[in-house]
Amino acid sequence: KDLGLIPGVVGRFDLSNDSEILDDVGDRHVYFVHSYCAMPVNPAACSDDNKEWISSVCNYGEDFIASIRRGNVHAVQFHPEKSGDVGLSVLRRQKATGQKASKLAKRVIACLDVRTNDKGDLVVTKGDQYDVREHTKENEVRNLGKPVELARQYYKDGADEVSFLNITGFHDFPLGDLPMLQVLRYTLDNVFVTLTVGGGIQDFTDANGRHYTSLEVASEYFRSGADKVSIGSDAVYAAEEYIRTGVKTGKTSLEQISRVCGNQAVVVSIDPRRVCLENPDDVEFKTITVTNPGPNGEEYAWYQCTVNGGREGRPIGAYELAKAVEELGAGEILLNCIDCDGENELYCFQVTCLLVPQLFSGINDFLLSGQGKGFDLDLIQLVSDAVSIPVIASSGAGAVEHFSYVFKKTNASAALAAGIFHRKEVLFSSASPQLFQFLMEF
Repeated sequence: KDLGLIPGVVGRFDLSNDSEILDDVGDRHVYFVHSYCAMPVNPAACSDDNKEWISSVCNYGEDFIASIRRGNVHAVQFHPEKSGDVGLSVLRRQKATGQKASKLAKRVIACLDVRTNDKGDLVVTKGDQYDVREHTKENEVRNLGKPVELARQYYKDGADEVSFLNITGFHDFPLGDLPMLQVLRYTLDNVFVTLTVGGGIQDFTDANGRHYTSLEVASEYFRSGADKVSIGSDAVYAAEEYIRTGVKTGKTSLEQISRVCGNQAVVVSIDPRRVCLENPDDVEFKTITVTNPGPNGEEYAWYQCTVNGGREGRPIGAYELAKAVEELGAGEILLNCIDCDGENELYCFQVTCLLVPQLFSGINDFLLSGQGKGFDLDLIQLVSDAVSIPVIASSGAGAVEHFSYVFKKTNASAALAAGIFHRKEVLFSSASPQLFQFLMEF
């Protein structure tokens, strides 16, 4: 029994209502694997009420609807992912229509930067513009807790996702002995939200001379519990080469992992710095008119991408990089605003809420004694407008309002923070979407 959504009968193919995603199909075959198909509602009536829906028909003893289109919505009865080159052509054309991603639920993500301290223990740390050491005589690695315990706590507090960033190189270890794998396995026992891991997703050779490909590394992380992996510097180099040659080699980490594991499993981490300009024509990269002028009153800027933890600038802009990695197979972009990283001032926010179903009935003890700079909204808007995949805003959150601002002012799909959660300056319970709305109206 059909759903009764599309009235009328299937008529002759109407070129005036063609679907551009099927342009390359022609008379080639696609793969159907169903016992049921969309049939005319009332053949005797010879109705053409569904004329505006149908984009193609097929015949298997009698005509049935093979694909439909209404506005920006396309649907096919067959399986493009099982239809060889012609199916891939359909998927490419669907992507090439230029439609933005569907409106997704906004997410708040906890980021845990994990590295070994000077005693060899794995700890969660946080840097100011990527400097993770205390400015003391001992110069110790900043220790904000244990990764598995913090991940479990953030899950209980309501985090939508947890992201681990491995900032210690463990390339002397055999792949199966990498410490982050054990962190994921322990986390998986008690944390039931999406887990992402980044850092070290690249080819490497261990101390025994055994070589591992980036795909092998990513696959081991997936088997240990990760839902997504994040690629940084490798993706920048791949994008530079792709822009230079216009050729997808299929050999880069980004392309290999997305091809085997799916685009949804690959996040590309972009670390740009703002470069102020007096004249937007001074560079070949995408420039913007900035909301906040530069130190010498500059009204324009471009965002230069960096690698190696922000230590090395590259000849590519954030806008150009984002568009390139989407074409190479990225399913999501983590956009780190380096200039804003770690620059939050003291922020104290204490709130007690009485939660009635879907509503906050009151707020007590509201105290705001300072406010961080917030996310770089210019950068986030630039990149989120350039791509159709989700963009995660990162670096700069110093107050709960910064999350609501980034969602209201840009097309970011998620916001990520670390230090303000680790130091309990903002609690996850206060960073919920319901409270965002309440505070904006408060």
